Amino acid sequence: MLSLLALLLALALLVYLTMRGASLFIATPLCALLVALGAGMPLLPPYATESGTDLLSRYMGGFTKFLGDWFFVFLLGAVFGKLMEASGAAASVAHFVLERLGRERAALAVVLACAVLTYGGVSLFVVAFSVYPLALSLFREADLPRRFIPAALAFGSVTFTMTSAGSPEIQNWIPMQHLGTGPFAAWQASLITALFMAVLGQLWLEWMIRRARARGERFEPRPDDPAPRLHHLPHPALAALPLIAVLAVAFALHDSHGTSALVLALLAGSLAAALINPRGLQHPAQALSEAGTGALIAIGNTAAVVGFGAVARASPAFENAVAWLTAMPDAGLVSAAVAVSLIAGMTGSASGGQAIALPILAPHYLAQGVSPEQLHRIVALSSGALDSLPHNGYVVTTIRAICRETHRAAYPAVGALTVIVPTLGLHLCLLLFALGL
Repeated sequence: MLSLLALLLALALLVYLTMRGASLFIATPLCALLVALGAGMPLLPPYATESGTDLLSRYMGGFTKFLGDWFFVFLLGAVFGKLMEASGAAASVAHFVLERLGRERAALAVVLACAVLTYGGVSLFVVAFSVYPLALSLFREADLPRRFIPAALAFGSVTFTMTSAGSPEIQNWIPMQHLGTGPFAAWQASLITALFMAVLGQLWLEWMIRRARARGERFEPRPDDPAPRLHHLPHPALAALPLIAVLAVAFALHDSHGTSALVLALLAGSLAAALINPRGLQHPAQALSEAGTGALIAIGNTAAVVGFGAVARASPAFENAVAWLTAMPDAGLVSAAVAVSLIAGMTGSASGGQAIALPILAPHYLAQGVSPEQLHRIVALSSGALDSLPHNGYVVTTIRAICRETHRAAYPAVGALTVIVPTLGLHLCLLLFALGL
């Protein structure tokens, strides 16, 4: 009981501190310490039990593994974003889009750019790095409040594309390993659900922006923003080449190269961004320096949250909670949706929620005769609902490190579009399955 209380208190405290803007390098070890004390977990390796579990090893194991797995992806993602700014490519695409769609559709342009890259196989973190310079230019020219940029980036990346049939993101591929399904499992219901989420979320985003503008909110420039590019811009077709390069290489190599495909894709995109407008490339050395610093901050914040999650997963309360959730009275797809959603919320990770729940859920429900295609889609959708709470690594990185906003200003819109909208989409998909689709 004490372990469960400590876990819940630690999760609540982490969300509170994150919303208050506390440093995650301080907040996550503090909350992990609370979990460890409640679970009776030794704090240092010399005091570890025979199982080898202790707070420091667990936290740093999660921290360093994420750092080692993703450092070059974060670094090259930041380099790509900065070179898109320095070459004028982001400004050129922004001008082109605003001329075609109109200024009132700037947010839609950001969402569509993220959706295309995400469905093309580019990592969610990389999409945020890649599209942010374009989003900043679009919001600045359309005079929209910049606190909605994280919401537009997140909505286009982690909702109707990430968990849809055919998506190459891992949230759509993990269930295949356990259910024997394909990436297009239950595509009919998935298509309807994705369209519902896309339309509802976009209308909600535009409504929130209109309300903010009616209250007098406008785009507020900052001293460290790149200067608006008005001259020496590459042609829009050339400016789009770096984005196309990232998308094409990631799509072509996704299956055979795994994470390395992202490294090669971002390297190709960075080279393209540097070469499309060599005479107009402004301060490249400064851009690379800022990219390195930004990448370290971004991956450090995310790794800190992963470290906390590693400690939380080692506590007896977490194991008991998983056992209880996966042993709920049989209600087929509904109980699976509840279990995956809550586990993803506790870990702050959609893929983590799936990886923990599926080895237990899959044999149980398949033995009951539940459709593996329907279970695949429900698991994918439910993993993308409560995972985007304030302490989620992607949310923290996008809001703080990439967009340099505060949770207090940006998260209400992010939460509406990445928690509430996907949850409603999950309910719709359950209803469609109940009706026999």
